[in-house]
Amino acid sequence: MHPSQDAGCPVDGRVEDLFARMPPEEKAGHLFPAILTMNADGTPVTEPGDTVRPTAPELIAGRGLTPFDLLGGHDARATARWHDAVQEIAADTRLGIPVSLSTDPRHAFTDNIGASFGAGPFSAWPEALGLAAVRDPELVFRFADTVRREYLSAGFRTALHPQIDLATEPRRSRRSGTFGSDAKPTGEPVEAYARGLQGERLGPDSVAAMVEHFPGGGPQEDGEDPHFPHGKEQVHPGGMRDHHLEPFRAAIAAGCSQMMPYYGQPVGTDREEVGFGFDKGVVTGLLREEPGFDGIVCTDRGLLTDSVILGEPHEARAWGVEHPGVAERAAKALDAGVDQSGGEQCPGVIVELMASGRVPEARIDASVRRLLREKFLLGLFDERRYADPDEAAETVGRADFAAAGAAARRRSLTIPTRGPLPLAGAPRPYADGVDPAAAAAYGEAVAAPAGADLAVLRLRTPHPAPRAPHEERPNRFESLFHSGSLAFAEPELGRILGPLATVPTVVCVHLERPAVLPEIAEHAAALLADYGASDEAVLDVVFGRARPQGRLPFELPRSMEAVRAARPDVPNDTADPVFPHGHGLEL
Repeated sequence: MHPSQDAGCPVDGRVEDLFARMPPEEKAGHLFPAILTMNADGTPVTEPGDTVRPTAPELIAGRGLTPFDLLGGHDARATARWHDAVQEIAADTRLGIPVSLSTDPRHAFTDNIGASFGAGPFSAWPEALGLAAVRDPELVFRFADTVRREYLSAGFRTALHPQIDLATEPRRSRRSGTFGSDAKPTGEPVEAYARGLQGERLGPDSVAAMVEHFPGGGPQEDGEDPHFPHGKEQVHPGGMRDHHLEPFRAAIAAGCSQMMPYYGQPVGTDREEVGFGFDKGVVTGLLREEPGFDGIVCTDRGLLTDSVILGEPHEARAWGVEHPGVAERAAKALDAGVDQSGGEQCPGVIVELMASGRVPEARIDASVRRLLREKFLLGLFDERRYADPDEAAETVGRADFAAAGAAARRRSLTIPTRGPLPLAGAPRPYADGVDPAAAAAYGEAVAAPAGADLAVLRLRTPHPAPRAPHEERPNRFESLFHSGSLAFAEPELGRILGPLATVPTVVCVHLERPAVLPEIAEHAAALLADYGASDEAVLDVVFGRARPQGRLPFELPRSMEAVRAARPDVPNDTADPVFPHGHGLEL
């Protein structure tokens, strides 16, 4: 028996035994966490199609890839069955190196193939902003521990979260996945999050935490998203770069095993004007040397090659490195200190770089040893190689997990103005943006405001429909990243305010980003904010059946003029906000 197969042998010995038998071609495959999809019945996709090429067998057996990122949501049993089938393909390769499977967040409401999946079969919790609003590290631990158990049962071994960027630019489209706008409330939950996912140390019952997005993705110019060329520039007019690093220092101290550099290209600073994944001063200097981080560094997806997303072409996010070819981009990322290039599948490029001497084989060896070591620590060569479809079906979305998520959603609701809350008795409510069947459980629901004692109005900002304060974008992929104005524009604002003058109205606004709502706050009988909550959760708070504890994780600006005048790297920097950071009333 080789040491690599002997669970009793120290990990470093097992790594070296396996490593010694790997030619350059097999080393290169470890550097690319490619995206895979699955058939709904849990079988691997084995025939290339319009959006699926190459297939799992080709990537694993043909190109030697071992890390993968599963795209899309399916039921737990099918996901576990698919995971095991993929592991069988890997087991039949020459060295039988197991696959490691990662995923974007899967436990909240945001459904964006570039950032997060709706909960589906998994237990549904508030977005990270909602966890931040409660300000309870123990709640964060319970959430992360639940994520660990559900992921582990389905075969996911790396969580592409937590996202601990500081949400300092109010228009920033990725705010919902953060813990808010300031460093201390963001850094404090990190230890609990890491402990919930990884345990006291990385082991067979752990899910590795990949922290996003080093060294901070908050201050993108105008809040635009750097998935797209017009959103690539990051600015620091307030000189707050070190403040944005504080949560990442907390993550390193907590033992988070992986780190993801961001797409952003800094401009007007002393840093090299390239995306962070290409910057040696950031990856090697700021991340590896200064705090001593020796974990895995994996870039965000698509830095090296152009791609087609939702049927539309997208250029590689090689900001500042647009003109060199794929090989030079890969070499620059490796020179910077990156171990893996997310979403890519071009190991042949690495083999050519080693053969030409452009990248020393010793540089690749350092990354491959690091990546193999984590596979051994996670038990992927031992009992944790396979998932159990029956266990996955029993664990994912388990009743106590679902109940804990529902309770967290109620706790996270925030009350900026309470007015008559909580409501008592059995009034005649008019519900707008609320399921009529849900409203009927709290009173005799009526069909029009004129016949109502009160109204409950939900403004759901994450949905591309009226009452959503964001700017529509023509590109299908970009339309999922809600950017631009935070204000409710006319004529929609008038349609919202009209009923508020007719009947006392409780307005609940979903905050995936701050909303500019001074007129709504003035005329509403009461104002609530949610970060992902069911109608029942909102109504339970309105009628006093649940006690919310949320505090705003960022300020709510008074106007778009104030937003545009604020410094994007400075927390809570708008003039005279309607509600300040940390505001929230009790019932």
